[in-house]
Amino acid sequence: MRSILITRPVDLAEGLAIGLRAAGITPLSLPLIEIAPAPQPLALAAALAQLAACPWAIFISPSAVRMGLAATRVTTPVWPASVRLAAIGAGTARALHNAINAPVLTPEQGADSESLLACPEMQAVAGQRVMLFRGEGGRATLAETLTARGARVVHAVCYARRALSPDPAALLARWQAGEIEAVSVTSTEIFVQLTRVLGDAGRALLQATPLFAPHERIAAAARAYGVQRVQVTAPGDAGLIAALTT
Repeated sequence: MRSILITRPVDLAEGLAIGLRAAGITPLSLPLIEIAPAPQPLALAAALAQLAACPWAIFISPSAVRMGLAATRVTTPVWPASVRLAAIGAGTARALHNAINAPVLTPEQGADSESLLACPEMQAVAGQRVMLFRGEGGRATLAETLTARGARVVHAVCYARRALSPDPAALLARWQAGEIEAVSVTSTEIFVQLTRVLGDAGRALLQATPLFAPHERIAAAARAYGVQRVQVTAPGDAGLIAALTT
């Protein structure tokens, strides 16, 4: 496969692009969301003041690691040794371990809230504070389930996602010329924004192009839109590259 459209935010696409080029695949970048600073800095600061009292801190994404730790280090330069780390997905766990040289709980299989919640350590949280480093909005499954298990969830909302609406004219021209052979989408939010940006002019092109997604939720949204060939990959950059090269 010669080329693939990457729709990730700029700061999350570089590593994937390097891996794709090494595998002989040309990445074409079309960022459809950007990662913005915390929407309510005072609320974030109030949450972070409770960090030392939390036996667990959960990070939901690499952006949560980058933005959350940057905010934390303003008042807490050294991560409290009493606060255990957990992450959704191997990529987030790797970013967290690289930033804080400490063990990180992450699911052996799967890369979503349900997978982390299935870990034994997340079963016995009654009476504990759990800090959740996350972005604005998003799924509520993790917080709701932990709360139902008796935990007190402290929300550290450390970034926001902002939709981008680039002019699709040049992209559509390349697509019509056969230069885009596949599309990578890493969230339902990004897929919806892609359909908005392409509009009616790009609907048939998207429907006829193989789409690769790391979760069934995204794949279901693509199928509902009419995309004819959708493949669910293993999580992370390695999962996408493996799917594209097999």
